[in-house]
Formats: sequence, structure tokens, C-alpha cells
Amino acid sequence: MDFFKYIHAVGTGVKGNRDLTFQETKEMMEYILQGSAYGEQVAAFLLGWRLKPETTEEFRGVVEACDGFIKKRAVPNSIELGYPFDGKVNNPFIFPLVAKILENAELNLVVVGDDLTPAKKGITLKETATSMDLGENIYYFDRADFFKEMHDLTPLRMRLGLRTGLNTIEKLTNVSSSDYAITGIFHKPFLNRYIDIFSHRYKRLALIQGNEGTPELFSKGRLWIADGGKVEEIIVDPEYYGINYTKSWEKITLSESLEQTNNPSDEFFKLARLNAAVFLFVAQKAASIEEGYEMLNG
Repeated sequence: MDFFKYIHAVGTGVKGNRDLTFQETKEMMEYILQGSAYGEQVAAFLLGWRLKPETTEEFRGVVEACDGFIKKRAVPNSIELGYPFDGKVNNPFIFPLVAKILENAELNLVVVGDDLTPAKKGITLKETATSMDLGENIYYFDRADFFKEMHDLTPLRMRLGLRTGLNTIEKLTNVSSSDYAITGIFHKPFLNRYIDIFSHRYKRLALIQGNEGTPELFSKGRLWIADGGKVEEIIVDPEYYGINYTKSWEKITLSESLEQTNNPSDEFFKLARLNAAVFLFVAQKAASIEEGYEMLNG
């Protein structure tokens, strides 16, 4: 296979560029994951693809290719939390605290971690998950173990230093064959794109305007539920639940992040309870977020 044809499709300028078909993109990604393309070729394609820009059909081809390499391990009664791999800069991860709150709720949390990727230089989920004792209802998957081919692209991506199309598709791997999933989005225009790419892979898919692109709600934001072809939009406001947490705008260290998670303030704990209620609602264990919050209030 001549990888140059893919570079030519995305890297010859406005007049010469063209969108790839689903099958072409699937084959292109398989070629990359097999290690059959030179690093320079991969970097050139990823940069050109980003600038072209990518289409939903191309993203679906990449996801299909990745499925052929991912070593899955089913986690029953679970919800997959889709985190970006560029880390969190200003605020701690809240998922370990959420898991403690959900210990008796019969819902397992699935998270995936790996080494840092562009573009933020934040604290990674992997650093957090491997620096503390996780509860029995948290299933941590390291990408180096279940999807080494994608993990091995990390050094090249870090040298490139820019976000690429891989940042968009890598947050939801379905490694645990979960029925439910939730991930964060920065901008509403990405909403339909994520729904078109991923909703058919889950019984129920949720997208949320989470903190730093994560599925963690720290302030007022929108939640979208894609279920059976329908999309419901819900406004979630911590103040409605009497939560007055103020998120940080300053960079924090790993030790500071762990301290806030391990020894939470009252407001941070209430915020974690609200996030837990959102997860219960997404996983259809509560009829509403309000019901889930009351259930967890005990």
C-alpha cells in the first residue's frame, strides 16, 4: 500500500484536497496502527487531515479500524467515562470521589488512561489513577496494555505538539463493552459529530460541557442524552442543588489535585455527589438527576 495517496488527499491545498471514504480511512488507520507508515508520513497526514478538515465519515472509519486492535474486557453494569488524554490543568479529577459515593449504587465506572498527549500540559488521568487507591467500582484501563498501537503513537504526537483528529475519537474506546457512556465536549458544534460517530455504539450516550473537556461537571452547563435516535438537552446548575463550589483558574500540581480529591471540602463533596447523580441518570438508575441526587443524600 502506498501511504502517499492519503497524504495527497489531505495535503495538496484547497483545490486538490478531497475527503476520504469510510473504507479508505479505515485502511489508512490500520496502516498507521500496524506501524507500516513512516513517522514523517503519519505526522504529515495528521496535520493535513486536521487542516482539511476531518469529516464524520472519516472519523467513523478511524474508529472502526481501532476496534480491530483494542483488546476488550467486559465490565458489567458499567458506564464508560471518556476523558481527554491531555490532562487537567486547573482543577482536580473528581471521579475517584464520585466512585466512593456510588459504592452502593451498583454502577461501575470505567476510565482509560495513558501518557500525556497534546495540546494541554495537564495532570493526566493515568497519573491520578496510579497515585491513589481506587475503589472496587472503578475499572482503570491503561491504553498501553489494551491498545498498544495507539499508545505507541504518543511520542510522535508529542513531537508534533498539536491537536489532531485522534484527539476527537480517542476518548471513547468501548474497551469495557459498556452499555452507557459519557464524555465532555468543549463546543456545541461538536455535539452532532460525536452523536453521529459514537451513539450507535452504546445503549445511551451522554455529552456534557464538562470541566476542561472532561465528563466532570464543575459549573453550570448543558447535558445532552442521545437515546434511540432522540437527543435531549438538560441544563445542570450546581447552584440549584445548593452547591457553591468555585473552580480554580490557576494551575495546580498533582499533589494538590490528589489532596483535594482525598480530603474534599464540603462543597467539593457535594459537587461530586451531583456528578454521581448525573451518572446514575445517564445509566438509567435514576429517572432524573434530581432523583439521583436525593437517592445519594441518603
